[in-house]
Amino acid sequence: MSAPAPGTERAWVGVGANLGDARATVERALRDLAALSMAEPARASSLYRTEPLGDPGQPWYVNAVAEVDTDLSPLELLAALHRLERRAGRPQERQRWAPRELDLDLLLFGERVLETADLVLPHPGLALRRFVLEPLAELAPSVRDPRTGRSAAELLAGLDDPLRVEKLPSVGAPS
Repeated sequence: MSAPAPGTERAWVGVGANLGDARATVERALRDLAALSMAEPARASSLYRTEPLGDPGQPWYVNAVAEVDTDLSPLELLAALHRLERRAGRPQERQRWAPRELDLDLLLFGERVLETADLVLPHPGLALRRFVLEPLAELAPSVRDPRTGRSAAELLAGLDDPLRVEKLPSVGAPS
């Protein structure tokens, strides 16, 4: 993994959707995140079909993780993510673990540990969710949780999360 461009910090963003054409929504969000990146190209994991957390009757999600080099502060990047969510149709007030048009979570921001009313870094669910760790470990297996010092690959290997996560074939790939 290369270092971030001078004057920028590397962030990892979780991307998910399970309403409408979730795959197309996630793919568009990944393109939008690439446009936010100060260093081209921003990288993204494969897409994953994931069992929903919360109401088991809701549609499965499509999830991915994007790596973005940014000159924004963590709170500025969070605000940009919220703007992308609203543009995709997500209401500002939302129920926890409810179906969503688009969900963007700031997972890691460099090696920062931060706790404010608006943002906790690393994301509190980072080490607990297979739908986050599978794509993160694919994209950046050696990136470390600054709270525990454990890499994404180590966190995934020690994970006890029964929810199913399936890598989706690339568009145009044989099934």
